[in-house]
Amino acid sequence: MNLGEYLIATLEAWQVDTVFGIPGVHTAELYRGLSDSSIRHITPRHEQGAGFMADGYARTSGKPGVCFVITGPGLSNIATAMLQARAASIPMLVVSSTLPRSGLAMQRGQLHEMPDQHGFGREIALFSHTVTDPAQLPELLQRAWSLFESARPGPVHIEIPLDLMAAEADGLPTVSSRLPQSAPVANESGISAAVDALLGAERPLILIGGGARAAAKTAISLAEKLQCPLLSTIAASDALPARHPLVLGASPSCQTVRELIASADVVLVAGSELGDTDFDMYGTGIRHDFGRMIRIDIDAAQLHRNYTAHIACCGDASDALLRIDQALPAASMAPDTYRLVEKTRADALAEQSEAYRSQIALFETLRDSLPDLVVVGDSTQPVYACSTVFAPGSSGMRFQSSGGFGTLGYAIPAALGAKLGKPDAAVVALTGDGGAQFCLGEIGTIADTGQRVVIVVWNNNGYGEIDSYMRGIGVDASSCAVSAPDFSQIAAAYGLNAMQLEHPEGLVNAIASALEHDGSTLIDVRGVD
Repeated sequence: MNLGEYLIATLEAWQVDTVFGIPGVHTAELYRGLSDSSIRHITPRHEQGAGFMADGYARTSGKPGVCFVITGPGLSNIATAMLQARAASIPMLVVSSTLPRSGLAMQRGQLHEMPDQHGFGREIALFSHTVTDPAQLPELLQRAWSLFESARPGPVHIEIPLDLMAAEADGLPTVSSRLPQSAPVANESGISAAVDALLGAERPLILIGGGARAAAKTAISLAEKLQCPLLSTIAASDALPARHPLVLGASPSCQTVRELIASADVVLVAGSELGDTDFDMYGTGIRHDFGRMIRIDIDAAQLHRNYTAHIACCGDASDALLRIDQALPAASMAPDTYRLVEKTRADALAEQSEAYRSQIALFETLRDSLPDLVVVGDSTQPVYACSTVFAPGSSGMRFQSSGGFGTLGYAIPAALGAKLGKPDAAVVALTGDGGAQFCLGEIGTIADTGQRVVIVVWNNNGYGEIDSYMRGIGVDASSCAVSAPDFSQIAAAYGLNAMQLEHPEGLVNAIASALEHDGSTLIDVRGVD
């Protein structure tokens, strides 16, 4: 067994069932072991697509997304997807080749050479390491999985020099020797202080972020005991039931939600970095006025980032919220709080433009008509609208997007990854015509896999959302007029079903119809602003 085969055998033993990547002469030795394993390989049209597929796969499967890329351009091409994963705390392992050890950093003009590939990887990954001895690989893999399972996850980069890929792996630990990790727990003094603060609060409020998605049920129980509003960031919005009377279902970027937060005397924040993409998506520069803040995060560095916590609990959000919940008594019903939540949501909706309100209503109909959808959104107008006032989680809809890093081209490849990670799910990719053109080739990857994915292209024949912004600040927007191709013909060329809608009103029925067809369908939605 050589080192490349050892890597494959280890991944297989650690329940990795899917790898995304484009083979090349620099990674051929990895494929020697791959063909004899049970691991499924998905070949995208571009390494960026591989990274987005791994991202979508990780979100629905709960497993790390794994990618193989070649030296140099393979890593630089996947960098955007790695940074997206880092912004959204998505576990991703990127294994790349690199130059032979004798040629590292020598700049001799070798094939795929970068001036400092390891340094490049170090800037975009949680950690990047060059294997200089076969004995290092088991430790590096264990370190990666420790981060994925017991810390704030993100992308990890391991590069293997060409002269080591085929090196003998004799004497390395057995491939099944992974040590499962458990997340750290907050100390008792922090939990006790949090409980005391909440018991003494007159107007408490709870806010959960993406790091507390798994604790959504506990957060609901806690809100019911406190009879207080329960908010979420965009990353956790689909984890909460939309019709619960304490769930707000509106973004902290809305002015009326800001006012609600400012009125709270104790705010419990769990699993959120409290960043601008969640709290100031309109770029106003206005900071939230928090009262006494209890902050729970698995990453100690986040406890005082952006906003300083009065009570800081470093540990797993699920564990911490459960211990706080268990220490609190049940409370009597508070109809005034229900009315406050309802009014705040209505006021937040009234803040939005007529176009946004129309799109929010459309996706509420989709949510209620087709439960249990996985909607994978790009940076496009309906996704922006639903990031303001929309609660996907009432019937099981999962709404994930490229928020945070905010790249275009995410939806189509990430939707395929989501489908591969959760084969029984009904998956919809929601993209604009501009974003779709970043990754049109990945329609071919969807066709290759035979998966059923519905691609919705919100087609305004250009970068419509950017156009609106530029016009709003008095800047000429002619550069946003990017012509769109006939998406139906492109879909048909790849063997997909295709539909055209002249108005968004028929979208819900079109998606329902597409989900009844064999294979994937692209729906080109015209008549949008």
